[in-house]
Amino acid sequence: MAARSAPSCHLRLEWVYGYRGHQCRNNLYYTAAKEIVYFVAGVGVVYSPREHRQKFYRGHSDDIISLALHPERVLVATGQVGKEPYICIWDSYTVQTISVLKDVHTHGIACLAFDLDGQRLVSVGLDSKNAVCVWDWKRGKMLSMAPGHTDRIFDISWDLYQPNKLVSCGVKHIKFWSLCGNALTPKRGVFGKTGDLQTILCLACARDELTYSGALNGDIYVWKGINLIRTIQGAHAAGIFSMNACEEGFATGGRDGCIRLWDLTFKPITVIDLRETDQGYKGLSVRSVCWRGDHILVGTQDSEIFEIVVQERNKPFLIMQGHCEGELWALAVHPTKPLAVTGSDDRSVRIWSLVDHALIARCNMEEPIRCAAVNADGIHLALGMKDGSFTVLRVRDMTEVVHIKDRKEAIHELKYSPDGTYLAVGCNDSSVDIYGVAQRYKKVGECLGSLSFITHLDWSSDSRYLQTNDGNGKRLFYRMPGGKEVTSTEEIKGVHWASWTCVSGLEVNGIWPKYSDINDINSVDGNYIGQVLVTADDYGIIKLFRYPCLRKGAKFRKYIGHSAHITNVRWSHDYQWVISIGGADHSVFQWKFIPERKLKDALHIAPQESLADSNSDESDSDLSDVPELDSEIEQETQLTYRRQVYKEDLPQLKEQCKEKQKSATSKRRERAPGNTIRLHFVHGYRGYDCRSNLFYTQIGEIVYHVAAVGVIYNRQQNTQRFYLGHDDDILCLTIHPLKDYVATGQVGRDPSIHIWDTETIKPLSILKGHHQFGVSAVDFSADGKRLVSVGIDDSHTIVLWDWKKGEKLSIARGSKDKIFVVKMNPYVPDKLITAGIKHMKFWRKAGGGLIGRKGYVGTLGKNDTMMCAVYGWTEEMAFSGTSTGDVCIWRDIFLVKTVKAHDGPVFSMHALEKGFVTGGKDGIVALWDDSFERCLKTYAIKRAALAPGSKGLLLEDNPSIRAISLGHGHILVGTKNGEILEVDKSGPITLLVQGHMEGEVWGLATHPYLPICATVSDDKTLRIWDLSPSHCMLAVRKLKKGGRCCCFSPDGKALAVGLNDGSFLMANADTLEDLVSFHHRKDMISDIRFSPGSGKYLAVASHDSFIDIYNVMSSKRVGICKGATSYITHIDWDIRGKLLQVNTGAKEQLFFEAPRGKKQTIPSMEVEKIAWASWTSVLGLCCEGIWPVIGEVTDVTASCLTNDKMVLATGDDLGFVKLFRYPTKGKFGKFKRYVAHSTHVTNVRWTYDDSMLVTLGGTDMSLMVWTNEMEAYREKRPCDSEESDIDSEEDGGYDSDVTRENEISYAIRALSTNIRPMFGIKPHLQQKEPSVDERPPVSRAPPQPEKLQTNNVGKKKRPIEDLVLELVFGYRGRDCRNNVHYLNDGDDIIYHTASIGILHNVATGSQSFYQEHNDDILCLTVNQHPKFINIVATGQVATAPSIHIWDAMNKQTLSILRCYHSKGVCSVSFSATGKLLLSVGLDPEHTITIWRWQEGAKIASRAGHNQRIFVAEFRPDSDTQFVSVGVKHVKFWTLAGRALLSKKGLLSTLEDARMQTMLAIAFGANNLTFTGTISGDVCVWKDHILCRIVARAHNGPVFAMYTTLRDGLIVTGGKERPSKEGGAVKLWDQELRRCRAFRLETGQATDCVRSVCRGKGKILVGTRNAEIIEVGEKNAACNILVNGHVDGPIWGLATHPSRDFFLSAAEDGTVRLWDIADKKMLNKVNLGHAARTVCYSPEGDMVAIGMKNGEFIILLVSSLKIWGKKRDRRCPIHDIRFSPDSRYLAVGSSENSVDFYDLTLGPTLNRISYCKDIPSFVIQMDFSADSRYLQVSSGCYKRHVYEVPSGKHLMDHAAIDRITWATWTSILGDEVLGIWSRHAEKADVNCACVSHSGISLVTGDDFGMVKLFDFPCPEKFAKHKRFLGHSPHVTNIRFTSGDRHVVSAGGDDCSLFVWKCVHMPH
Repeated sequence: MAARSAPSCHLRLEWVYGYRGHQCRNNLYYTAAKEIVYFVAGVGVVYSPREHRQKFYRGHSDDIISLALHPERVLVATGQVGKEPYICIWDSYTVQTISVLKDVHTHGIACLAFDLDGQRLVSVGLDSKNAVCVWDWKRGKMLSMAPGHTDRIFDISWDLYQPNKLVSCGVKHIKFWSLCGNALTPKRGVFGKTGDLQTILCLACARDELTYSGALNGDIYVWKGINLIRTIQGAHAAGIFSMNACEEGFATGGRDGCIRLWDLTFKPITVIDLRETDQGYKGLSVRSVCWRGDHILVGTQDSEIFEIVVQERNKPFLIMQGHCEGELWALAVHPTKPLAVTGSDDRSVRIWSLVDHALIARCNMEEPIRCAAVNADGIHLALGMKDGSFTVLRVRDMTEVVHIKDRKEAIHELKYSPDGTYLAVGCNDSSVDIYGVAQRYKKVGECLGSLSFITHLDWSSDSRYLQTNDGNGKRLFYRMPGGKEVTSTEEIKGVHWASWTCVSGLEVNGIWPKYSDINDINSVDGNYIGQVLVTADDYGIIKLFRYPCLRKGAKFRKYIGHSAHITNVRWSHDYQWVISIGGADHSVFQWKFIPERKLKDALHIAPQESLADSNSDESDSDLSDVPELDSEIEQETQLTYRRQVYKEDLPQLKEQCKEKQKSATSKRRERAPGNTIRLHFVHGYRGYDCRSNLFYTQIGEIVYHVAAVGVIYNRQQNTQRFYLGHDDDILCLTIHPLKDYVATGQVGRDPSIHIWDTETIKPLSILKGHHQFGVSAVDFSADGKRLVSVGIDDSHTIVLWDWKKGEKLSIARGSKDKIFVVKMNPYVPDKLITAGIKHMKFWRKAGGGLIGRKGYVGTLGKNDTMMCAVYGWTEEMAFSGTSTGDVCIWRDIFLVKTVKAHDGPVFSMHALEKGFVTGGKDGIVALWDDSFERCLKTYAIKRAALAPGSKGLLLEDNPSIRAISLGHGHILVGTKNGEILEVDKSGPITLLVQGHMEGEVWGLATHPYLPICATVSDDKTLRIWDLSPSHCMLAVRKLKKGGRCCCFSPDGKALAVGLNDGSFLMANADTLEDLVSFHHRKDMISDIRFSPGSGKYLAVASHDSFIDIYNVMSSKRVGICKGATSYITHIDWDIRGKLLQVNTGAKEQLFFEAPRGKKQTIPSMEVEKIAWASWTSVLGLCCEGIWPVIGEVTDVTASCLTNDKMVLATGDDLGFVKLFRYPTKGKFGKFKRYVAHSTHVTNVRWTYDDSMLVTLGGTDMSLMVWTNEMEAYREKRPCDSEESDIDSEEDGGYDSDVTRENEISYAIRALSTNIRPMFGIKPHLQQKEPSVDERPPVSRAPPQPEKLQTNNVGKKKRPIEDLVLELVFGYRGRDCRNNVHYLNDGDDIIYHTASIGILHNVATGSQSFYQEHNDDILCLTVNQHPKFINIVATGQVATAPSIHIWDAMNKQTLSILRCYHSKGVCSVSFSATGKLLLSVGLDPEHTITIWRWQEGAKIASRAGHNQRIFVAEFRPDSDTQFVSVGVKHVKFWTLAGRALLSKKGLLSTLEDARMQTMLAIAFGANNLTFTGTISGDVCVWKDHILCRIVARAHNGPVFAMYTTLRDGLIVTGGKERPSKEGGAVKLWDQELRRCRAFRLETGQATDCVRSVCRGKGKILVGTRNAEIIEVGEKNAACNILVNGHVDGPIWGLATHPSRDFFLSAAEDGTVRLWDIADKKMLNKVNLGHAARTVCYSPEGDMVAIGMKNGEFIILLVSSLKIWGKKRDRRCPIHDIRFSPDSRYLAVGSSENSVDFYDLTLGPTLNRISYCKDIPSFVIQMDFSADSRYLQVSSGCYKRHVYEVPSGKHLMDHAAIDRITWATWTSILGDEVLGIWSRHAEKADVNCACVSHSGISLVTGDDFGMVKLFDFPCPEKFAKHKRFLGHSPHVTNIRFTSGDRHVVSAGGDDCSLFVWKCVHMPH
């Protein structure tokens, strides 16, 4: 059976002919060693021209398409195609992988580039978004990612002269990128008028922000910044594919076949036209160029590489050739010389010398070539063509002998007969023609047996037979030369074939996988001498089989390199080489054959390092000769650990069930019980499916795990402490080499690994996010800094972590079979081994990946299943224990020898200083010397060896050993039976811990008056446990069957046990000997109970739905209870022993009378009045509340009531133990919940005195003992978690401001819609009506009058070229908080409004701005650490919002964090060191994220709460602790590694405390936290427990709190009405006991403080009314620094005709007067109603105000007295205007009307007329300069002109065109058509204003943009400048007098922006 094993010879890649020039660019470079690096197919090639030698990098699994060279020119990065493509960084000298970058791109990696110092790499994907990704490649970590462009990107480069800048180019674009934080931000290059917008193919960056790029038309485009500044036209005649920068300048190469060299300023130096040189040809196209010194490398489209020496530039040297694009199918080898012939669809035939590795002849044919053959004497070469012809050439000089065309379809195969007389030609039309060579190729026969195209031919040695294969997989035989088909098998039997290239036939059966009928093997060639067969297939794999190989699924060795299908493979004439050719990669690979005898010397060819296992011995098929797996291992591999419901899913499930509860929770629910339980002792150890999970700590305690608990056992005191951080089964455990830290991995959908401290039992770090289903093995590195873990997902992923940071360093797929163990190399932290089923692999870290090499077994053995592994005394040595009892000894990756160590599997192994210890299934512990030469000592684990004082009993001798550890002079042993033993070196054994063995545990009973309990399990044992301090197993008895229930008799003497086969027995409770047994039922007995009192009766419930009642004394069955429809689950007696309560699997609650068993119906109200002897029922009204919200998913399996009938304990399927108050009426009762069991809790029982609760885990086989701590004497110790399934329904309180903030939906600027209810067709979409009198262009008519009366007439009309923000009046206080801070010792304050951050100088009032946000800022904080002075973080609104960290003084952006908080960021906070930033999102989960902001790295992120979180703040002294508050929520968080752990605030300690909505946070010493509530109270928390309430700290909600770092004093701010003693701001001592109140003298009815901050002697206050006030601490004096409108929109805006004043009117009912020069508010008038519009009279002495209720008022400016008022309309006034002659007042309203009033008639204000038939509401109005006309723009996008004062509609276009207007504020009209943008489907331009000079125009729109145009702008989509800063909706805009400033008013942001106008210089 030769095919059983792979052949022992080997192939080594020796040469590759070819270079990938097609579809790739810039992929050819010189390395530092003057070697040339490039790629072809899936192989990276390093070619040394000096030695004419190639080295190969083979770490890719598919075609390589991109390459970049590191600046030091030794390392190379290559990127490949594929579904999950990756990038490899490798060393060109050693061709070893340094780093692998993966898991980000899809489809392929199109471009790569290193930055200047080579630390970072940028890659571009081939996905639909062409993702751009920046890597820290050494760590394998992605730093940033962004979508690149909608179309292909061809080149990308770092700007080598500016840090953090990149440039990319591609189809019709070029983009300039900047990297800040984790954000990559692009700016598109502006082509402008300088050049055509076209595809850019390549680029190079130079100094001074210059970028040179090559375009598709052959021009070179030169960019400065983002603008195109010039083009170098005609640099090449066609597209420029490659550009390469070096010290001397630049080299470019193009499609025209030219190379051009340019100097550093891009002046031309020289041109080399390769087409004109002697090697050149027409159509030569350059794809890659590299210039170094005086050498230039050129790669062409047709796979050539030229080297040009600059001095002799017309003699390029051809150093590599290959076939050009087109499939490569033809391959033949010369019969006597080392030559290979290939022919391709590129129509060339080429002859290669296999010795010289060179092309020696080439000839171009007329047609694509598909096959080739050389005659036996080596003279003739026959070529089969695609068109059905074939040609014969003389090999000597390539001259044609004959050309014959007999067929129409392609010739796919031809061969000469061995005697050289015939040529057989196989065609795609299913025929084979036979030609006579000597008769000048006359056709002498044809074979027509096939029905499909011919694929392969072979002649017999005597040239008398031909065998063929066809496309149907048929194998046929013909007699030669006639071509008659041979059907007799006898005749064929003895034929010897001259060659074997057929893929079907007996001899090659083994090349096909066992169960596949696919034909993907393209080519085969047999080597009769070496008895090997080589095959080539569609997957680019070459395999070596033994020849012949008869059985399907033979073993093989495999080699990769070709990317896709390999079309042909052949041995050379002397079998020295194998030649293979690739179809799509059209490359020729030459492999050296290394026969078996040479292998010994060839160990240097140890398996190729590669990510796809090259040359592995594994075959695709199942192994036929695998030894039987050991039963225990077999069992273990079957375990999947999958859960129906994972604990991670519970929150979602609860949310889904919330609807049901809403109805159910109307009743007031009981509070949770007062007492708590605490885990006290666990009997059990997980040995049945885990190994090496038991260790000594340094102080001699023992750590191990069981269920979901990490246990620390103190063997002196016999006590246990517990790590309870896991929520499901722990599967593995390891201990830190230096400290007492433990790592444990658990089961879960996204399973976590916890690293915790055994002393404090606190988690140090939690790792998750990269495994699925569970973590099966973990190991620390020798220095303890790294941790490696293995998952149980299908590919058994291996992850290497930096555990303290919680960072994933590397990840790799481990194996398709289970991995049992992983070990880190103690000497080299980058190496590790994994061992498992048929698997031993040696890994090393390479960046973000791991590279694995299979252990090389050689002839020593076979691939066995490994159960354990350790490293030896050097980094090379490793030892593994196998499933057959051997120990394998490895050096590097080679198996050196094996030693027989145990009978049966070796499960555990431990390395000592001078030797090893092993343990196996045979129950023997063996000590070995340091080289496994001899066994020094063995210990058998037997009962006889137990030390005299040992407590507990050993269940059986020689239990299977699963874990061994040494320390403290002992050997610690863990067994499969759940025992932990300590073996003294001298022999005696002590039993420390034990539990049940594998099998579910259900039966549990507590003794009626002693602290003991009994358990019975499916492991067929009955055990008695001592619950008092000795904590041991007192007795054990083996049963013939497993059992499910047990019960003590009332006197404690007898013990009844129900078994799984339907029998039950009664045993003596002390000796466990049988008293009596019965077998009346077939199904298992599920519950068994003695009647109370004397225990006269025994009730026995079974799964066949009956309960039998026995008389105990007479041992007779006296009654049967019938009537249950399903199996019985629980039974209970009443106190009199007369009534039974029964639960069934169908959730029925039934009652039966004893002893006869008559069924009774008892009304539910009566049930609780009955005195029950015990209560274990889970049904009925009394315990309705124990069923969880997600009752469909999980069952409550057990319950037990305390003897004082106060507390009901329950256990459920999710592993929760819960305590409820009894009775638990009403659904979804409140409870306390404890997690320790992993899945089903099968039973719970209180002890006789209620002092302990005992719980059983079904599948975790553990018995847990909990102590009951009564309310009275419980220490103040935070208990586990106490929570109900539903958050309390009490509302958290109400306040209008809080509700407003909670429900606000933040408008995203880019999605704005119009603020006015406009309708109709937008101006830029309206059809123009032809004007009647279009004037001829030249006419004698008078010149057109000015459109606009210019006020500052004079010669100096200078257009405005820019607007610069100078002042902002406004502060966002209405829905944000803690957003005003002092900087620079109180000289400056910082705050925000709209999308800008404002730095305001307190003394001068001058302002400067941070304007980088693109939407509203919602939160702001200042870094308090002295290292980061004046550093501010701000978070904004957006669908994918960002946080900016910036320097307040110079406004430099230091970092941008793009986040995943959809909607916006509502809170930010810096940590104590200033290095971390915490952010909270507005997304539905209210995600909390922690960032390392300087690197832009996200450290941790987690859903915060299901309702709004208002604030989250770091403790001022911590980088790991923070607190979040929100709607009915306060949580205390810890950052552990990358995980966020939270604890809810616990109220239960204070009577009547209820969870309110919390609004603010402050901190005190000793872990005190203060939270401000909606009711005005402040809660004081110690750790996470409420310890005090400061009642009514304010009368209304406490919105803001501030902790002063220097003295610990706390400032609070709230909402209150001013009173004598109270105040909205209070200053408190550190404990919040005494305070001093400050009143804000604002004159408001209520003060509502939103932000407080304390500086030196001053308190800074921000209010809801948009004021910022400074309060002196000594004198309580208030100084208002900033004013603003309270509510928006601000609709009205008017500028003074001559001074720098302006007025604003807003929804808040005020009109305010502002002074630009003094930067302050001069005055405000409260109108009592919302104001809509305001206007100055022409002289500036009167002001008219229009109101929302239809009223308008005229004030005198001097006295602010009302001159007159009137209300003629019921709805809002939209615009109000004085006529230029001050005679008329026009009032436009939303009643579609304009009213005229004559002011000369005095203040009675009677309407004199109005404008009729306005089609919609009025928006703006303008008077003409002569006061005779009024233009009105209306809500249907129409502009109308009316006469004044008659109100007549003017229709005459010509007349309208001649009017000169006094002002222009209309958004409609031909003159301003250009202001409408094409992007505004839903949004509008809201306001416009033309400058006084009449030549500039500003507009405001719904996107919050202010735009500057030239006036008039009649062309659509006119050019403009845009200015950002406002939130959505700019409502009004005006020029001030003299065009010195523009004032814009905001809708959503209630802010006024003052922009300085920058005029063009003369």
